[in-house]
Amino acid sequence: MASDAASATLTPETVPLGDGPPTREEMLVYYPAKFTWKQLKTFVNSGDLGLLKRDRKLQKRYDTWAQGIKAKYGSMANYLLNYRLQWGQHDSISILRSSLDTAPPHIVNGSATPAVTAPPDEPLDPKEAKKLPPLPPDAPPYFRSDMSPELLSITMNDWPYSVPPEVEHSLIWSRVPILPPDLPPPSESTISARLHQDGLWGFTGNESPPPSPSTLPESLGRALREEREVRKYGEEIEKFVKRRWDPREWETAWFVNPPRLQSVPELTHIHVFARRKTPMEIARAEINPQI
Repeated sequence: MASDAASATLTPETVPLGDGPPTREEMLVYYPAKFTWKQLKTFVNSGDLGLLKRDRKLQKRYDTWAQGIKAKYGSMANYLLNYRLQWGQHDSISILRSSLDTAPPHIVNGSATPAVTAPPDEPLDPKEAKKLPPLPPDAPPYFRSDMSPELLSITMNDWPYSVPPEVEHSLIWSRVPILPPDLPPPSESTISARLHQDGLWGFTGNESPPPSPSTLPESLGRALREEREVRKYGEEIEKFVKRRWDPREWETAWFVNPPRLQSVPELTHIHVFARRKTPMEIARAEINPQI
């Protein structure tokens, strides 16, 4: 995260404009945030996840880059499976670093996540159609907060949305489905229909409820019951997010895109926007815990 003093020295004259994944300095100079943290949380809480977008100029840059990636690897899924996703390993590829990189090792099931590794070698045949690695016998049928790190690849988003510079945009890629495989078809269940239409989302580390996207009264009993049922499918994700981004130190907004908005339908993933709290916010929470 760039300091105010460092940001003041960043100008088009001092920061060259590239054509691949952007640096943090490029994001500050050429693609400044289009909405605030509060607005971002409002978008997530609205269920209309299509509101979360990249800067238009950055999107154009991404589209050009993606054409080259598809020409080299055959598809975006091939690029991810052949190179980008390092299952169970630290993200050694992204040039947008997380401040968690300097934090103590994250503990999952009593063991620390793997140490920092060098970027992988380019595959001999980039267009080789790879599949997800075979699942171990003890793999859960769908996403669980305590599953083995080898089933996950946690990366920074190389092409982040138009978020404030203090917000980190991470992706949790999973080798198992996010939702239970035995979920009824949308045509047979209103809950399934909601999940397929709107996806999942949630918040951690909040001092107050997330901004409401609606002024409708909250007394509609059936709607509230349905909402609670939908939220149950995100409980394991929320547990995982809290374990990685300690709610005492971080505020997060996370979501899972519905199928209609998934950029890489072949690979299931969770978006996490994380903002490290200020010392004042941490002290206030310690005095009056609400998390």
